[in-house]
Parts: sequence; C-alpha cells; structure tokens
Amino acid sequence: MWLESLHIQHFRNYGEANLSFHKGLNVFLGQNAQGKTNILESIYFLALTRSHRTKTDKDLLQFSEKHLQVNGILHRSTGKVPLDIDLTDRGRITKVNHLKQTRLSDYIGQLNVILFAPEDLQLVKGGPALRRKFIDVELGQIKPLYLSDLSNYNHILKQRNAYLKASEQVDLTYLSVLDQQLAEYGTRVIQHRIDFLKKLEVFAQSKHLDISDQKEILTLSYQASIPFTEDINILDSFLTELEKSRKRDLFKKNTGVGPHRDDISFFINGMNAHYGSQGQHRSLVLSLKLAEIELMKETTREYPILLLDDVMSELDNDRQMKLLETISEKIQTFITTTSLEHLHSLPDELKIFHVSNGTLTEDKQKEHP
Repeated sequence: MWLESLHIQHFRNYGEANLSFHKGLNVFLGQNAQGKTNILESIYFLALTRSHRTKTDKDLLQFSEKHLQVNGILHRSTGKVPLDIDLTDRGRITKVNHLKQTRLSDYIGQLNVILFAPEDLQLVKGGPALRRKFIDVELGQIKPLYLSDLSNYNHILKQRNAYLKASEQVDLTYLSVLDQQLAEYGTRVIQHRIDFLKKLEVFAQSKHLDISDQKEILTLSYQASIPFTEDINILDSFLTELEKSRKRDLFKKNTGVGPHRDDISFFINGMNAHYGSQGQHRSLVLSLKLAEIELMKETTREYPILLLDDVMSELDNDRQMKLLETISEKIQTFITTTSLEHLHSLPDELKIFHVSNGTLTEDKQKEHP
C-alpha cells in the first residue's frame, strides 16, 4: 500500500497543506521546530485516529481553531481508498470511501503504519507502559478483534476501579460479576498478545542475527502479572489472582492484576537485554521494527507505510544500511531529517520537501549527496 496524497487543515502549525507523495521515499528536510514531525504525525493520525505524541486531541488543533481535517488517498492492492478524519468539539468522524465508520475497529487497519522515532530507542530501558503501547499499536492494526477485546477490558477495568473508589460498603456479589467480565476480556487480551509475540519473535530473531553478524539470538518473553502454565487455564488463574488480590484492591482502590500491569522482556543470548549496551539496544529495536514490517506483510498481504522520525541520525552507517536495504522500493517511506549528510545510499527516485515554519516546498531537482 502507499499514500498518494494528503490534505491537512488546522493541524498543529499548518493552516492548510496539500501534498502528493512518491510511492517510494519521501524526505522532509528542515531545521528543528519547523513542522517536519507534524506531517508524519498527521499520517499516523490518519492511520490510527490518534497521535503518538499526545493523548489530548486539543493539542493537535492549530492555535485558536475549533476543528481539524486530515484526508488522504490510499492505494491498496484492491484499488484506491479515500480516508477522512474530522475532529471537532463533538468528537471525531472517520470515513472510508466517504462512508462514515461507526466503530473504530472498522476504520483502523485500512492504512497500516510503522513509526520509528528516537523515543522507540527507550523501548528496552523505559517503563512497562511503553512496551504495552508498542504491542497495542502494532497488534491493533493487524487484528481488529484485539482492539475490540482491549477496549472492552479497559471499560470493565474503569468500572471496577470506579466502584472500588466510590463505595464505602462494597457488594462482593457485584464485585464478583465485574471480576468475571474482567477475567474473560483480560484472558483474550493476554492470549492475543502472547500469539502476536510468538509470531514477531520468529521475524525478529532472523533480523537480529543478520544485524549482529550471526552472533546474537534475540528472544521475547511475555511477563504476565497472572502466573499460568500450559496446563492451567488463563481464565481460571485470572479469577484466582483477583480473589487473592481482593484485600489489596479494596485497600488501594484499584486493580492490582491483569494485562494493564503486564510487560515484555527481551533477551540476547539468554541475558536480559536491559543490561545490554546502547548499541545492542539500538540493534534490538531496529530488529523489532523490521520484524513488524514482515509480520504485517504476512498478516495483511500488504506492506505497511514506514514513518522514520529523525531516527537516521541515531543510527550508525551499518544500521542505516540494514534499514534502507529492507525498505528499498517495496515500502513507501517518510523520513524527517535536519540534513541529508548523514543519509547514505539514498535511491535515485525520491521526493524531497523543504519545511520552514509550517510551509512546504517540493524540491524539483531531487538533489542529494
């Protein structure tokens, strides 16, 4: 798949912009704080209906504006697909082929994106929430059922926590009903995540062996807050743990176990990658991103679009080469950078956009080192 064009209105520092893209490589060139990342963010927003930089929709609106629009023409193997998102005070309206989509899971997955930004390099050493978000974003695009199960789980979790906070006298029968619902959706979420990590690991191992000159074997492990084995049903174990944690939950007035507390561990040659070098962390994250591309291709039968936000300057020549080799002509790629000097082995066919204070100018010369 590839994005032919993008129209944005009142998005961040852009009043209005119309862009036509190359089906291969597109580079946004400019100094910091000019609006390069905002373009990538708008493509991410068009794909997932939310930003990777903020949880507050108001932050996306241009100063003093009340609504924003992002529209794109997507090419899929089945043909052209127009995508539209309108964001107003009343919420967001998403359309596919000009038809309004009532459920988020019907919209997400039309345009698949993989974002690689400098903050992703914190995936190994950062907090568990980062790693859960990594799973939620990638898995949500290729499996709409996961989004639905996760949404239902979060809804019941919110209900349970609100009940624990609000009630002086807790009705244990009602709490048991909430526990049953929480455990059912939570079990599905855990199972989806474990299946996803098993598939991702196969591709990630192959990529990591390649990047490390066959010296390092990468393994991924799902760290559930609920202990279970293949012999023990996850649902039964979940209910048992909720029962055990009840006294703690009543005291702290929140839910202590479940997929909202889970984590992922990465191991290189059997050693926890948390203790690895910065170079190993970068290779590991690069392996994961390249593996995501292959997994999405296998699952959806189409390559996703790759968004590289100022990440090339963080990678050395070898790792840049591995990344550029993978994307080549098969994957539409958007890169933001302050300079072309550290970009090596760029293809002849590409589009370069100069970005200055929210104004975009296409470079007709296509000059690059």
